[in-house]
Amino acid sequence: MHLIRQLKVSIAALAVLVALGTGGYMVIEGWRVLDAFYMTIITIATVGYREVHELSDRGMVFTTLLIVFGVSVLWYTIGKFAQIMFEGQLESFIGRKKVEKQIESLKDHYIICGYGRIGALICKEFSARPVPFVVVESNPSVLEKLEHDGYLFIRGSATEDESLLKAGIKRAKGLIAVVTSDTENVYITLTARGLNPELFILARAGEEGSEVKLKRAGANKVISPYHIGGSRMAQAILRPNVVDFIEIATAREHLDLQIEEICISDTSSFVGENLVSSGFRKQTGVIIVGIKKATGKMVFNPDSHTRIDGRDTLIVLGEPSAIMKLEQMVGVQRMHGGQRPDA
Repeated sequence: MHLIRQLKVSIAALAVLVALGTGGYMVIEGWRVLDAFYMTIITIATVGYREVHELSDRGMVFTTLLIVFGVSVLWYTIGKFAQIMFEGQLESFIGRKKVEKQIESLKDHYIICGYGRIGALICKEFSARPVPFVVVESNPSVLEKLEHDGYLFIRGSATEDESLLKAGIKRAKGLIAVVTSDTENVYITLTARGLNPELFILARAGEEGSEVKLKRAGANKVISPYHIGGSRMAQAILRPNVVDFIEIATAREHLDLQIEEICISDTSSFVGENLVSSGFRKQTGVIIVGIKKATGKMVFNPDSHTRIDGRDTLIVLGEPSAIMKLEQMVGVQRMHGGQRPDA
């Protein structure tokens, strides 16, 4: 993009020279605008046509200076344009403009700050759903990988307001801070919270004690990959069958059994019903393993008479087709980006 900026500057300089040349001939020689403009163009372009009118001594000096500066700027501009065309940067620039327009059209999306190992895995999962997202990254080598993978991205530091605003933080649904530095994640969280107080922020903590700082900075949820990884490995030894079951139920590529969450809107016809009268299990065959109430309380293994309220989230276990049938029953439509209207 450095060459693109140079080309823009040179074109602007050329336009200024044309304006100065036209104005100069009008003032020095007293010519009309069209004659002055025509004389300026043929002088800068060195096409060798005759002079429009007889030049005075001051006009000849002015023309000499215009030739020196005009020819220099003109050939510099032509050289930069040829260099851009040769290196394919013009095509890249046009492609980048299309990407920026796509990012500007995003709404209720997620901003992923950092495209390391964890960030790449999150992008892969989101892309498979699909969930709309944009990545903010500053490392040049990582940016090449992002472009190769075909993900939307913003070039810049996620600690800066400008980068997050370009990523559409005002319209975003959530932000995930997964850069390798806990200090940067704190700055990102502080910046994001300041720009969008209603944003859901998920942050990664690498060191002990960072979780508290990230929550103080405004993170809604903090996850430590090392803590989760260590706990998961220990559980794989202590409770291997339980871990196998969870992996089967949560793996997106598994087609036999899945765990999903389904939100009940305030206007749903099932509000006020209980699990028996709703007919969820009888008609679909899913198992409701939990209900998260609007207050945040989690009801595990709810009994058949548990009341269904608006904004409840059902945690269901079953075959994908059964889960889809239940979604249809409660009026949940999967929107583009994998989001539900009442989620």
